[in-house]
Amino acid sequence: MSMLAVAEPSRPRIGFLGTGHIGLMRMRALVEHGLVAPAAIADPSPDMAAAALALAGEAILSPSFEALLEEDLDGLVIATPSALHASQSIAALERGLAVFCQKPLGRTEDEVGAVVAAARDADRLLGVDLCYRHTAGMRAIRELVRQGDLGAVHAVDLVFHNAYGPDKPWFFDKALSGGGCVMDLGVHLVDLALWTLDFPEIATVTGHLFSKGRPIARDGETVEDFATATLTTADGVVIRLTCSWHLHAGRDAVIGAAFFGTHGGASFANVGGSFFDFAAHHHTGTASRALAAPPDAWSGRAIVAWAEQLAESPRFDPAAGQHAAVAQVLDRIYER
Repeated sequence: MSMLAVAEPSRPRIGFLGTGHIGLMRMRALVEHGLVAPAAIADPSPDMAAAALALAGEAILSPSFEALLEEDLDGLVIATPSALHASQSIAALERGLAVFCQKPLGRTEDEVGAVVAAARDADRLLGVDLCYRHTAGMRAIRELVRQGDLGAVHAVDLVFHNAYGPDKPWFFDKALSGGGCVMDLGVHLVDLALWTLDFPEIATVTGHLFSKGRPIARDGETVEDFATATLTTADGVVIRLTCSWHLHAGRDAVIGAAFFGTHGGASFANVGGSFFDFAAHHHTGTASRALAAPPDAWSGRAIVAWAEQLAESPRFDPAAGQHAAVAQVLDRIYER
């Protein structure tokens, strides 16, 4: 009895624009999972491009973004400076490519909205690397909130202090970056709060920005290195967030999110100042039970989830509209 060979489904052909530290990490996650076929790479740094080519197997080196768009691709991973994200994403989507972009997707709500509209018009999948959603701890906390185990959540506190800071000059030019630590780190905090609470309507936003210890105008050109903001939802939930670069925190980083409800609380926090190790707990009165603990290989899950969705269908996912809601809050923090 003869057996007919069954052809394996072809893997999506992916291009990679920008292969620095983060871009290479995301490429490695896709290669290790075998979900895509790395097809082409573009990076102005010969060293970075060489490292990516060594990882990507048979991928070719493309001399520019424009040349990369001419390749036979199904999707594009973008890890370039923030000022380029929106225009490059739109150009790729208009070519019929699915896109996975580093955060922020755009510097303003208008930019983000334009990318989402381009994805909708092209009917192509759009993903953003909001990676903390994919930690085991935050997934567990979101499930507690959704199931009502915390009761009515009425307060949320989030923090992201980085004892260091960006090492590229464009981060400190607001025209190029869109903002300072709020745009760099606060975007994760806003996203975690809204995502966990199922994107409630935000009624009010207040904020305070600082540079080198001095208050600065929220709508000015100076980039902040410390910020606090308070969001109030239409239902009265108070969300407080604080973020910073170069803070004297006694450790590499302080990262956390706490949700307080009428029946209990839940907390997510980095362990020992780590950027990668997190623990989460469910609190009832003075008792706590663990929800998640290290090790947890979460950092590549966002792009892996995008690739899995792309393999099933490249079509537009309406959940992309959530990115515009996050960008609107950032605009309100900056009084744009």
